[in-house]
Amino acid sequence: MTTHGQTDDTRYEAVSSRDARFDGEFFFAVATTGIYCRPSCPAVTPKRKNVRFFPTAAAAQGHGFRACRRCRPDAVPGSAEWNVRADVVGRAVRLIGDGVVDREGVPGLAVRLGYSTRQVQRQLTAELGAGPVALARAQRAHTARVLLQTTGLPVTDIAFAAGFASVRQFNDTIRQIYARTPSALREESGTKAGPGSAAFAAGIPLRLAHRGAYAAGPVFDLLAEEAVAGVEEVRGEPGARTYRRTLRLPYGTGIVAVEEARPRRGGWLEARIHLTDLRDLTTAVQRLRRLFDLDADPYAVDERLAADPRLAPLVAARPGVRSPGAADPDEYAIRALVGRAAASELTEAYGKRLDLPCGSLTRLFPEPATLAAHPDQPLAELAAALADGRLRLDAGADREEAVRILRTLPGLDERAVALIRMRALGEPDVGFPGLLGEGSDDGERWRPWRSYAHQHLLAATAESRAKPGG
Repeated sequence: MTTHGQTDDTRYEAVSSRDARFDGEFFFAVATTGIYCRPSCPAVTPKRKNVRFFPTAAAAQGHGFRACRRCRPDAVPGSAEWNVRADVVGRAVRLIGDGVVDREGVPGLAVRLGYSTRQVQRQLTAELGAGPVALARAQRAHTARVLLQTTGLPVTDIAFAAGFASVRQFNDTIRQIYARTPSALREESGTKAGPGSAAFAAGIPLRLAHRGAYAAGPVFDLLAEEAVAGVEEVRGEPGARTYRRTLRLPYGTGIVAVEEARPRRGGWLEARIHLTDLRDLTTAVQRLRRLFDLDADPYAVDERLAADPRLAPLVAARPGVRSPGAADPDEYAIRALVGRAAASELTEAYGKRLDLPCGSLTRLFPEPATLAAHPDQPLAELAAALADGRLRLDAGADREEAVRILRTLPGLDERAVALIRMRALGEPDVGFPGLLGEGSDDGERWRPWRSYAHQHLLAATAESRAKPGG
């Protein structure tokens, strides 16, 4: 069996060497134990004849395997492949991650993709070994386990926060995937259930996993530089900063906080999420993952860019540089058009005020429909295109179609379009002609990770300017 350039033999080599680079890229299961694991699982390597490989956790679960208690394979970052791919499978995976199946079912997913439910089911099953329902179920189970083991939320609240339609469905799924009851999972971690209102008010603490090194400094520098008053803020000193922002979500609103982490190989970012409706948890988490580019593959990116003499010292200085996305793609497109100062003014004039402001976070960024009648024509046309659905920038957007429409709108030059492609659409290979003076030959050598190359150059430029005499 061969998938995406890997064979079962090369996968087994990765398992034998406990290679964390492949965590999330595939999973292996052991027929004699009924357990599935991530490639870096520290347990004794099973015999080759007893091992089966799966492209997703959902596929392993669908074949009756339970998640390993030791390596927690359900907790690994998502495959970086879905950031790169623009086909229907890649778009579907991103939409499922955003909670579309939980909210709209498979028919809603199919409508967003422009395919029939049968076509979506067939393509996902062929490539991932599981259909949209199974993929969404695996995601719900992981969310539920994290909440059971890290919060004091009551079981009923956890069931609905994770996206389950009923407590019974929640209980059955947890037993099937983890071979324990929800109560047993909670007891293992020593977490005790608390009063629902108290646990909810305190926010939900989460660890947002990433693979490989994570250069948090440049990400937090960029977020601080871009922060829109009333919507975002970055507090603290470099190395110990906190990014906070408001979010408009499908069922309500949220305020999220993410802590800066020092560079390290493998790990997570600490986060806390406050929601007005717990059903928005999955969507909020996925938007943070896209904003902080947590599903990237820094091993592949750094290896490619380090081969270029110009970038090699930058990669060595900042391993694990990320290409940040956007927590709200529509919002980012408007900000790319008008700039930070004007975005802050729009927020003050048109942004909905939070029922419970939190410090300097007082408003939501205005919705496109609210700005569609703005007297500034380029702003009004962009907002109208977003509001009526002609321009889609969400997780499942058709990137080529979105770029085509962006180029027809007034006021958006190629630099703005490139920024929207990189940040709102999450494209990892976007060139910026003339932005930093790089030649076209350099850009070609950096494929398919030009977005990351530019982040390296931006970080190096900012550091140079910050030095005395820079």
